[in-house]
Amino acid sequence: MKAALLLALAACHTADLVVGDLQDVTAMRAIPNRALDVLFVVDNSPSMADKQASLAASFPQMIARLAQLDDGVPSLHVGVVTSDMGTLGAASDVPGPGIGSLGLGGCAGRGDDGALQHAGVPALSDGFVSDVADASGARVRNYDGALGDVIARLLQVGDGGCGFEQHLAAMRRALTNPVNGGFFRAEANLAVVILADEDDCSLLDPAVLGNDAALGPLASFRCFEHGVVCDPDQPRAAGDKQRCRPRADSTLIEPIAPFVDALRAAKPDPRQVMVAAIVGDPAPVRVTIDPIPSLAPSCQFAGASGDELADPAVRLAAFVAGFAGRTQLTSICNQDLGASLDAIGATAKHLVGDPCIDTAALVDTSPDPGVQPACEVTQVRDAALDGPSIMAPCADPDATECYALVADPVACPAGDHLRVRLQRAQALPDDTWIHVRCQRTE
Repeated sequence: MKAALLLALAACHTADLVVGDLQDVTAMRAIPNRALDVLFVVDNSPSMADKQASLAASFPQMIARLAQLDDGVPSLHVGVVTSDMGTLGAASDVPGPGIGSLGLGGCAGRGDDGALQHAGVPALSDGFVSDVADASGARVRNYDGALGDVIARLLQVGDGGCGFEQHLAAMRRALTNPVNGGFFRAEANLAVVILADEDDCSLLDPAVLGNDAALGPLASFRCFEHGVVCDPDQPRAAGDKQRCRPRADSTLIEPIAPFVDALRAAKPDPRQVMVAAIVGDPAPVRVTIDPIPSLAPSCQFAGASGDELADPAVRLAAFVAGFAGRTQLTSICNQDLGASLDAIGATAKHLVGDPCIDTAALVDTSPDPGVQPACEVTQVRDAALDGPSIMAPCADPDATECYALVADPVACPAGDHLRVRLQRAQALPDDTWIHVRCQRTE
């Protein structure tokens, strides 16, 4: 496609440009949706205390990213559920028999049942943190103290939970458990963030935790054997496994698709949902026999209390992949999770309505300092997808509805600080999206 565009850039440079093929760079709501519900799904099995502490310490990185939005931090609800769903399986209304010692990795009943946890902040009567802006812009909070401190206490849910972690079942149950009333707002964007050092083991049939000798020793390897398939499909054979993916035909472990469907159904518009996971690297996958079949860790690091390990999160990685476009998949094998929370914050910022443009892979059209791209900006209404309108650059003296690409180091601290700024003569409908297409170097 050819197009002649007049661009207004930060340095007030203007030039008539003939642009070659344009590619999508970003899309954003013309009117940002500033309501954001953040649900953390935190593994509370043994071995997780240090990792929860690292998550808590890094949470301010996520808030710092969100604070770069126009008008600052959005209206937030933040809640936490654990991976402990006891011995309940999706195919049964009745939990299976309890196993192990409760408080030491044992499992019983419905566990925490996807209910929001706030034992670390007992004064939080709602069960979640609410920090929202009222009509005047003033913040209305249901907690005392600093937001980061309160969230840090909320995230540290302990490490005595069930050792057969049902992260995805807990997430799904959180969406429907009536005790969580008030947390999920119909109009809000929804961010799900999973922290785990073992893969998802959401039960279909509680019999997987039973005493059937054919299942082998009662250990988390059962979750891998019945929840993941690799090439070759010989889970108990020692060695490296290739092309590992969730097992879709298991009678014991639930497939991934129902969880993707449940989260998508939580919002009328899939663009209101993002998913992030801080988990064990999905590969390599290796089985060892020592003396029983076990899954080797896919990554490890030196933690505050010694060596920390994480298993390959094949199922959780596949779940994240079900929400392409607004996802983050990062490794839990870091003593400092600051980079992970920063990346998650950047994705949440985009979910709300990020006007910034990454210029790293864009064609530079000028010898002036900084990247000065050749772009086209269009307005598209969901109600009229076949009627996009190309916006004029604000350098056009006759333009009343126009755009400019301007430097904004506060909202866009990275790279060349470029953002899209719109000038409107009248209010735009709520279903209007702004699409930016530019000439790329790739």
